[in-house]
Formats: sequence, C-alpha cells, structure tokens
Amino acid sequence: MSTESVGRWYADGDYVVRQGDKGSCMYVVQKGELEVIEEDEGRTVWLGTLLPGAIFGEMALFEHSPRSASVRAIGGAQVLTVDKRTLLRRIKEDPLVATHLMEILCSRIRDLDSRISELESRTGAAAMAPSQPAKTI
Repeated sequence: MSTESVGRWYADGDYVVRQGDKGSCMYVVQKGELEVIEEDEGRTVWLGTLLPGAIFGEMALFEHSPRSASVRAIGGAQVLTVDKRTLLRRIKEDPLVATHLMEILCSRIRDLDSRISELESRTGAAAMAPSQPAKTI
C-alpha cells in the first residue's frame, strides 16, 4: 500500500479506533507511533506498538465484528484510512498488494502462535481449543 502523506493527523493520546466500535476500514501508519491497547473493566492492557508502514484494522474489511482493541497515537501520528472499495481496487491494479497483505496476516498468526505457546509453557495451561479464536486488531 502506498503511504503517501494524505492521511489524518492524530495528536498524542487521540484514538484512531476504539475497542467495541464497528469498523468499516483499515489503516496505514504514515508517520509517528501508535499503541494498541485492550481496555477491560477500567484496566488497560498494552498489546503492542505500530510504526510507520504498519497496517491495522484490516479485519473490519472482511468480517462484521466490533474492533477487538483500541489504537491511539503516542506523541502524534499520521494515519491513512483505506476502505474496502479502495483496497479491492488497489488489489485489482496490483495483485502484489494482496500478497503483501497475506504476508502481514501470516506473520501475525505466527506471532500469536508463539505468544500462546510461551504463555502455555509459563502457566502449564492446556492448548487453546480451536473454537476459541485468538484476539487480533
């Protein structure tokens, strides 16, 4: 995806997406840094950091579930919004866009698998049942 400087600027602490909201687009970080957090009963759990070139929120383009985490700017960030129609047009123009998106998703799955294995080895917990999907953004 092109990361031309046409995105929206978010000031420090501004939310790009909020957990629980309905989503209809994905995002590309153009400048700055964002944090991914999960908010549960007044508690905030840090899940990760997004740097320029990172994409997030893509699941909203393919499923109709609410956002599973919040994303907010750290010190300000510029973020491009990409709707489904735009993404599909770009894939039609350049099929390598789809390949790149699949590579990102595969990398996230691999990372989640590693995290689950690490947690299971630390806690001695049984493997997660296949009917329980891992949380993603």
